[in-house]
Formats: sequence, structure tokens, C-alpha cells
Amino acid sequence: MHTHVRRAGALLSGAAAILLLASCAGAPDPAPVTGAPGGGDRADLVIWTNNAVAPVLDEVAQEFAEDNGITVSVQGVSNLPGDFITADDTGFGPDVVVGPNDWVGNLVQNGSIEPVVLSAEAKDSFVPVALDAVTLGSQVYGVPYAFESIVLYRNTDLAPSVPATFEDLVSTGEAVVAAGAAERVLSLQVGQQGDAYSMQPFYSSAGGYLFGADGKGGWNPDDLGVGAEGSLAFAQRLAEYGEQGRGVFTRSITVDNAIALFAEGKSPYLVSGPWALSTIRTAGIPYAIDAIPGFADGGPAQPFVGVQAFYVAAHGANSAFAQEFVSGFATTDAVQRVLYDNDPRPPASRGVLAAVSAADADTAAIAAVAADGTPMPSVPQMASVWEPLGRAQAAIISGADPITTMQKAGEAIAAKGE
Repeated sequence: MHTHVRRAGALLSGAAAILLLASCAGAPDPAPVTGAPGGGDRADLVIWTNNAVAPVLDEVAQEFAEDNGITVSVQGVSNLPGDFITADDTGFGPDVVVGPNDWVGNLVQNGSIEPVVLSAEAKDSFVPVALDAVTLGSQVYGVPYAFESIVLYRNTDLAPSVPATFEDLVSTGEAVVAAGAAERVLSLQVGQQGDAYSMQPFYSSAGGYLFGADGKGGWNPDDLGVGAEGSLAFAQRLAEYGEQGRGVFTRSITVDNAIALFAEGKSPYLVSGPWALSTIRTAGIPYAIDAIPGFADGGPAQPFVGVQAFYVAAHGANSAFAQEFVSGFATTDAVQRVLYDNDPRPPASRGVLAAVSAADADTAAIAAVAADGTPMPSVPQMASVWEPLGRAQAAIISGADPITTMQKAGEAIAAKGE
């Protein structure tokens, strides 16, 4: 097994570069070949993923290769999905690509991936929110293997009770700060550019939305919620709890110090994702993982759910192998468990999730919060949202007029999406 890992690493600069150079040169579609990876020929099944996932995926992929009497090459590619779209368009891309669900809209729009054929039993084997995230209209475009969302981490010494509302959280946090036991009410990364992803639960609780529904199970990019009534209500709350208000949200908390503030006991609460767990556990502070509370007079605080999945390339050389790998192999509990062990985010498989949740309360808690979240919109227009909305939120936190600032953000997003 370990020889497979070493072999995959050697291929990254070789086979991936050959495929990309061929695509840039506009060469004709290659004929499927069966030569061994690294030997100058294309493998029967080529899989692109990021560099962190490639080694462990290569190990399980070689089992698929041995079982089917074929060659498989797993390659780490840095510029995904851009390189994939370019390479697939000319027929020199991989057969399978691995990545997050917010690629789906763009990949479908570019004709770069094809639907995945799953039985009803296979569909039922996944956590619903994970499968929903890779579904566009009535078509399933990916096989999910992990999902996640941000949650509320709570220092149980400083905040013994679960806050029922955001106002409860603030009240407890302010009391802790007033007593000198902490420095910040809440640690949530904002920074100078804002962080719309981290702020999404509160945005949604106030009635804000990014895109409306299209009535067919998808998103309607023509129905932009930034600048609409719910987003304006949120903007006013942001000002109330911003730097010129109660100081709960502040630009001085950034991606660089948000987790550390909590781990060092300087805040009773942290809004972050599974990536914070290692630091928190190492710090040794007592903690609990809760759902993020919404406003007392608002709706539920729904974080975005991110999903990692396998996709079948539309113009891969070996579509049959790709479909079998994605729909018949990547769906198995054995593969999903190996991927979880390498990167312990909640697995998308119901069976694997149940098994790991029984052994890890943190995974169970994060999965429970994510199950009630909203899949991140997969429409291409999402790329136009993050920067203007984040900047607007940071500006409002700093003291800018909440209404006009949010309205201008909506106008900027709409202009970028045209």
C-alpha cells in the first residue's frame, strides 16, 4: 500500500503536467491506454484531487485498480477547479475529480461533469443534507464523502448553560467580561474584509438570504437577497452589536486569532468549524459543542454546510470506469471510513457516521448541527457574493450606515453577476 502512495507523489509533476500541457495546446482527444502510471502512458482511470487528499485516496484507489484489473493514477492538482474545466473541455482532463459542492453549479454550467447514477438504496445511505448539496434540480452530480458546518464552541467553565438565543449568549458573555474572567464576549472572525461565511447563521436568523429558490429544488440567481428586507434587518443587528454598539462583533478578531482567543480562555464562546478542534483539545480547556443560537425574535441560525464529493468528468477518456468508481466504489463504507480517518470531518455515509459518532462525541455534535444547516449555494453567481457582502459587514461593524451599506453591497453583487 505504501508503494502506491510514493508512486502517486511522483506522478504529480509528470502526468498532471502532461495532461495540462496537452489541453493548452488544443491536442485531439487521447485514445484510452492501459500503460502503467508513470510509464509515459495514460492510466485507465485518472483522478484529480487536492494535494492533501491525494496520498490516502491513492491507497484506496489502488484496491479498485487491483479488483478490476486496471491502472489508476491519483494526482494532486493545485488549481482546481480551473485547471479541470480547461483540461476537460479539450478531452485531456481526468476521469474523476474530487472537491467541494460549491463547484457544482459552475461545473454543470461549463458542461464539465455528468450526473452520477445512484440507486435508491445508495441515495438513502447518505445523510440528506450531504446528498442535497450535490444535487442540482433533479440530478445528482456527485457522491459525497464528508460534510461540515461551523458550530458554537462553549467554554463550560465560563458559560455552563447552552444559550437559547443570541441575546442569552451576549448577556452571559458580557457578564463574564465584566467580571474580568474573559476579554471578549464572542470570538468570531471578521477582520478588515469581513467574513460572510462565518456570519451566515446570524444573517439567516434575521431573515437574510443570498439567493431564492427556483421551485425545482435549486437556486434562483435572479432572486438576490442581499439588499432585500431580511438583509437590512440583519444589517441593523450588526450595527447594534458592532464596534460602535455593544462590541460583540469586531474587526480585531481575525482568522489568525479567533481560535486562539477561545483556546486561551479569553472568550466563553467561539464560532468556528471542525478545524478548530485540534487546537481546542490541545489547550485542555473544558468545552461543549452547541448549535449556534439565533435572535430571540428571529428564525433559526442556519450555517452553510460544505460537502466534499467525487464527480465524473463529462469528457474523460474512460467514463465507464469513472462511473463505477464513483457510484460503486466511493459509496462504500470502507472507502468513506478511510477518508474520515485521514480527515475527521463528519462522514456523509449514514453507517460510517453512526459508527464514528458512537466513538467521538465531537463528530456527533458537529454532524447534528450541520444536519440542520443549508447547503452552500452551488450557482456560479456565488463567486460574486463573498467579497462585497463581507466588506459590507465589516464596514457596518466599524460604524458605517447599515441600510445604505447593505443596499450598495447588493447592487455591487448584482453588477458583478451580469
